[in-house]
Amino acid sequence: MTHITASYLSFNFTSFVNLDGLTRDQLIGDVINLITGTSFVMFGLMALVIAGIRRRATGVRAIFLLGIWMIIYGSQRFNYNSLLLALEPNWMVVSAHYLRVITTYVVLVVALLTFRELTLRFVRKYLGLMAVAAFITFILGCGKYLLTGQQDWLVSYNQLLATASLFLWVPFLAFPKFACKYTVLRGRGVLLVGYTIFGLQALLVNLLRPLGYEFYTVVDDLAFATFILALGYVAMKGVYASERRLLSIENELAIARQLQFSILATTTPELRNLRVAAVYEPMTALAGDFYEFLSVDDRQAGFLVADVSGHGVPAALIASMIKVAAQSVMADAANPSQVLHRLQEILGNDLRGQFVSAAYLWIDTENHLARYSAAGHPPLLFWCAGCAQMNRIQSNGPLFGTPCDPEFPTHEFPFASGDRFLLYTDGLSEPESASGEPFADRKLDEIFRNHQTRPAAELAVLILNEVRAWPPASTPQQDDITFLAIDVL
Repeated sequence: MTHITASYLSFNFTSFVNLDGLTRDQLIGDVINLITGTSFVMFGLMALVIAGIRRRATGVRAIFLLGIWMIIYGSQRFNYNSLLLALEPNWMVVSAHYLRVITTYVVLVVALLTFRELTLRFVRKYLGLMAVAAFITFILGCGKYLLTGQQDWLVSYNQLLATASLFLWVPFLAFPKFACKYTVLRGRGVLLVGYTIFGLQALLVNLLRPLGYEFYTVVDDLAFATFILALGYVAMKGVYASERRLLSIENELAIARQLQFSILATTTPELRNLRVAAVYEPMTALAGDFYEFLSVDDRQAGFLVADVSGHGVPAALIASMIKVAAQSVMADAANPSQVLHRLQEILGNDLRGQFVSAAYLWIDTENHLARYSAAGHPPLLFWCAGCAQMNRIQSNGPLFGTPCDPEFPTHEFPFASGDRFLLYTDGLSEPESASGEPFADRKLDEIFRNHQTRPAAELAVLILNEVRAWPPASTPQQDDITFLAIDVL
């Protein structure tokens, strides 16, 4: 890493503030340094932009650190540029002197952190320790310069760390077995070519420059540019590979989402004197909420709502299991307690640490009778039109998946024309306003009371809009929202 250690610290910086004293060769060299320094800074900034755009991609941190490395390297060309410094005011010349010392040491820290992002296991830890050692050298070296003005106190130690890190990469690039086991390199051959050119030139510089041999900076720049291009190629290849995997996962999730929607009831049951509206609003691509209708005839039907703990694929898989289980309890549809018992038995040990809350409502429009039972679920909301009052019906047993003995008591009650039922998951009841008030505490009562004449479908849309607007605008949806609004005509 010839550019990790500065080779010009002994240069007398006061000698190049006189523009008239510059020779033709110095001017040509300074112009070349301006061009190469600007190029490296621009490419470094481009790398930072790419890292910012793809900040969620795996491996993008290596792109970010690579950009910082190029910017520091390019700025070193400015700090030693006689032509540029001769045109600057004195305070900028003094600042450049301090920046030379800082970049001399800190460039090694950034380089080691960049390499660390490409390694695994003990090599990653080892490079991390080397980066810590380089950072300590940076602090001590800069501190020594501020206190005494001595510039090259720890430069030799910096060169030693740089050389050691160069030798460290030899077995990983030379032998595919090591590369596969301890690095995340893709395109090892490209990096091997770039590293060979850069490594040989860096070793020669670090070994021969202390003996008085000098090298043209353009040789340094070409070797470093070759290595940076190879390293950038490897890092970007890793980022694109991660994005392809992510895109594949997103496509699979989209298919899974379609399949999940397909297991939900596509139509509401056609029942005399009842109108039903269903709302299903997942928080993520896959949800843990579920609803199902168990229709017996045009006067009797059961309504099941369930909420699996968590989100994503595990919750969605359990929700699909509930769908299958619900089809096998049709014979007990009129008995809510038995329905929940059967579901608990069928799901059994397949929940594997997940928990499920469920609520089941049976409605008989011929006898104007309702039965309700639940398993750790929010209460059923029953709007009694005759008394203009909201009733919260609690009839709960334990959650599915708990070790408790399942007892699911059934609450039986009559209903009349104009009454309403609302079965829902806690994604509807728990959102809080800016003042911390849950949506179900007061707002649902208010909506039912103020919109008694609205049909179930309109009421459902109104409730959904209200619950979306209830939390502060900056608060994203915290849970899946599912509810069934049932009107008695």
